[in-house]
Amino acid sequence: MAVFEFSSEPLDTVALRHSVVDRQCGGYASFEGWVRDFNDGRPVERLEYEAFVALAVKEGERVVREAVERFRVQHARCVHRVGQLELGELAVWVGVSAAHRAEAFAACRYIIDEVKHRVPIWKKEFYQNGDSGWVNCERCAAPSDAHAHAHAHHDHDPHHAHAPEAKAASPAHAVHPAGLPVPDYSRQMVLREIGPGGQARLRGAKVLVIGAGGLGAPVLSYLAGAGIGTIGIMDGDTLDASNLHRQTIYALADTGRPKALLAADRLRAQNPEVDVRPYVERASADNLPAIARGYDVLVDCSDNFRTRFIVNDVAVSLQKPAVLASVYQYEGQLQVVLPDTACLRCIWPDGARDGAVGNCAEAGVVGPVPGVLGSLQALEVLKLLLEIPSPASRGVLLVDLMTLETRHLKAGRSRDCATTCTRLGRAETSDVTVDVALPDTRYVLVDVRDATERESHPLGFDAVPLSLAELLVDSSALAIGPRYLCVCARGIRSQTAARTLRDRGHPDAVSLLGGVDGRL
Repeated sequence: MAVFEFSSEPLDTVALRHSVVDRQCGGYASFEGWVRDFNDGRPVERLEYEAFVALAVKEGERVVREAVERFRVQHARCVHRVGQLELGELAVWVGVSAAHRAEAFAACRYIIDEVKHRVPIWKKEFYQNGDSGWVNCERCAAPSDAHAHAHAHHDHDPHHAHAPEAKAASPAHAVHPAGLPVPDYSRQMVLREIGPGGQARLRGAKVLVIGAGGLGAPVLSYLAGAGIGTIGIMDGDTLDASNLHRQTIYALADTGRPKALLAADRLRAQNPEVDVRPYVERASADNLPAIARGYDVLVDCSDNFRTRFIVNDVAVSLQKPAVLASVYQYEGQLQVVLPDTACLRCIWPDGARDGAVGNCAEAGVVGPVPGVLGSLQALEVLKLLLEIPSPASRGVLLVDLMTLETRHLKAGRSRDCATTCTRLGRAETSDVTVDVALPDTRYVLVDVRDATERESHPLGFDAVPLSLAELLVDSSALAIGPRYLCVCARGIRSQTAARTLRDRGHPDAVSLLGGVDGRL
């Protein structure tokens, strides 16, 4: 038995009801939508329904299955008429049987609400004055187009209780079964690139966002607003008050809580239809591949090179598209990686270590910069899901938000991209950090902060002044033999310095855990 189908013949409600009858069920609810003799104040003679059948059936079946799973009902079915209908004819029928009446009511309401918003059906209205026209049937299954009669079979009660006739409701005032307003996607569905079919694609899509910070905040908000069906949020960090000027989905009272959980709460409040899945962990080569397999698109919104390259490598290895972005002060970069285009390693084979370029905490950032780049990422995700071509997949977009200049650097895919560009096994596993009290006579200290930092926050004891930028260019001033302890403000740049020194013949070089901030 099909759980969602179209019919060109009149509907037999008795037979339909029997198709969902189950003696184990004590609750039954049905919805009947009839053709009425007026719409929006205009007398109607008849209606004609048309559907994009292949897509509509698939999406309709998904709606019914969602209702069964969400409300734990035993049986659910929806049948919609197509073709010409006369006044008083039954246009749509929904039936649900469940153990109890509450679940049956809720599932029935859910199905009719979701069908009217998600299934591509159109109607042609024939008015008494001779006018007619096709309109999108976003509300074709709702009481606004038909007399709505809800029949309820109460628990262990053999009689039907007839609910009062439902009032017409505009999409802006439609109500979700849980009592919340139903999201309205009509403004984006007007676009010919989207429409009902495109909206159904977005509803069925699964997107994993790695990082819920300055880039992730706008990405998550716009994807939820667009109606993406499933959104994963992967972030192991907690909210700090210094984040709030650019991570605008959070509040000051949220500080100290995991961002993944906070973001999930915000998205559920913004759009209850979205299936939000938080992962309170930092993406790594160990955990990301298994999680990413369940998603259609990966979005890198992290703030470090290591994670960005891991996301790239996982996308390449799983043959999934990825949308990457990064910011530095007033500038940003955007790249879309597809299975047949250049990936991150095609352009930067080895990349840079974390700390080689200052992050937001060290280099500074003004909130709208990651906001702009994150918004561009969200747009690219929607274009991918809607199969809209984008030049972002043919190279790297550079954005200077101080001058408002943009440049597009074209990049070709490496001939060996599928093999040499996938380097999940190359993650640096050696721990170069130590937690010691300063000063420590076992080490020669190397202060990799820049001159301004050293002047404003002096260490108060001897250290070799060698900024990270200088060290990366030339570290020959450091003799072979001593054990070097690299220090910086927060312990990020110093890790890059220690690993670089190890590569250059200083095997005992280490980094001060957490940096010198808070120790001086």
